[in-house]
Amino acid sequence: MEKLALISVFYKDGVLDFATELVKKHGYRILSTGGTAAMLKDAGLPVTDVSDHTGFPEMMEGRVKTLHPKVHGGLLCRRDKQEHLDQAKANGIELIDLVVVNLYPFEETVARPGVTWDEAIEKIDIGGPSMLRSAAKNHDSVTVVCDSADYSRVLEAMDAGDDALLELRRKLALKVFQRTSAYDGAIAQWLNGQLTEPSEDTFGLPEMLQISAPKAQTLRYGENPHQRAALYGRFHECYEQLQGKELSFNNIIDITAATHLIGEFRKPTVAILKHTNPCGVASADDLVTAWDQAFETDKQAPYGGIIIVNNTVTGALAERIREIFCEIIIAPSFDEAALSQFSKRKNLRLMISKAPLAQDDFQDLRSVVGGYLLQDRDTKMVSLRNCQVVTKRQPTEAEWAAMEFGWKVVKHVKSNAIVYASAERTLGIGAGQMSRVDSSQIAVWKSGQAGLALEGSVVASDAFFPFPDGLLAAADAGATAAVQPGGSVRDEDVIKAADERNMTMVFTGVRHFRH
Repeated sequence: MEKLALISVFYKDGVLDFATELVKKHGYRILSTGGTAAMLKDAGLPVTDVSDHTGFPEMMEGRVKTLHPKVHGGLLCRRDKQEHLDQAKANGIELIDLVVVNLYPFEETVARPGVTWDEAIEKIDIGGPSMLRSAAKNHDSVTVVCDSADYSRVLEAMDAGDDALLELRRKLALKVFQRTSAYDGAIAQWLNGQLTEPSEDTFGLPEMLQISAPKAQTLRYGENPHQRAALYGRFHECYEQLQGKELSFNNIIDITAATHLIGEFRKPTVAILKHTNPCGVASADDLVTAWDQAFETDKQAPYGGIIIVNNTVTGALAERIREIFCEIIIAPSFDEAALSQFSKRKNLRLMISKAPLAQDDFQDLRSVVGGYLLQDRDTKMVSLRNCQVVTKRQPTEAEWAAMEFGWKVVKHVKSNAIVYASAERTLGIGAGQMSRVDSSQIAVWKSGQAGLALEGSVVASDAFFPFPDGLLAAADAGATAAVQPGGSVRDEDVIKAADERNMTMVFTGVRHFRH
């Protein structure tokens, strides 16, 4: 008995070989449209245009061609219900047993810089998702394919028999609804971005949160070996791995934190991170000097850490880095000398950061009990020299430079966060403590271990000092200046303590909590 396959694809890779096999080995006749029909006809395959099949012309620039009862009736008719079969016969509807459709490239279109509203709207596919959904609903009888990667699976299942084909149909139906859901989500997300203006009421956040991303990689495990994990989305479009072991769940989180941190700096900069926290950061005229100063902040914690730089890794820098064990090095590029040196360490992961952050990277999504939290990522950076100096003494030029550097780093340290810095380098970092004084003491201890003097340094705090004790601890360590958001009910007490120690202090009015 002759079977009917409807094939209409935007992406045509592999479809000719698949269609040829359907016709010559499995006895299918083909319905098709537009460019797909022309390609299959040119190859000598028997093809009927959908407009001839329905008796209704394609119209409105192709917007209306498959939205017809002879198409959807042929897909939705239940073969196990005689009433359905009788109605199909009475209305001249032929049963369609297989559908091969992929969708207009909406996501790719809106990702292009400068895409217009009309260009985007015309890439919203209507007929394609409709056919896929109809076929997927009736998957007990209809095989539906939305991904060229499944062509060979379908042919193998056909050869294996009805049971194997039915099992595959169910999996393919699931894949269809995942694809159409993601497609609709991408359209809704784009429209929301075009039509929603930020305001005090909405902050430009969607009324309906769409979370849809294809699986990019199954990971070996999650944060710990007993946890399952996978990577979703476009991470691999942003980085290229040159060598080393497969990335882990924790590696990917660390790479993300490192990328956000290095984005704060324009001058040649090295940042070393461990468990998403900076161990040391420095800027200089060259990366070798920046490396020496960043590594000097803490020579213990970087073991097994992540290194990121914002310029080419040279052989000279590679020679320095090779002195320690690290998991990952991220850079815009590596020269041949550097690659040659790192090639001797097969497990070391070398990553090229190759794409700018996309719009969706400027939002932060977290799961909570019963739902999700969505917020803007903390990209705000104030100009400190426009902020309020609240003490009697004004900062020196050296103190201004150190505060500006420390303020960039502290926003990337887990709260409670304290950073001691001089101009363009960190001297001590305290992260993630329940008390701000504890974080300060850890930073002082770390600097002492490294043999770095804090005399004349500045201290940056991600949130206000609730009591004078935190500021006094910094003064006792040698800090002469402080930068903090301000806003405590005891601000006046803290300012008074700073004045008594002849410290200068700047209030930014901006907090940088990282929970």
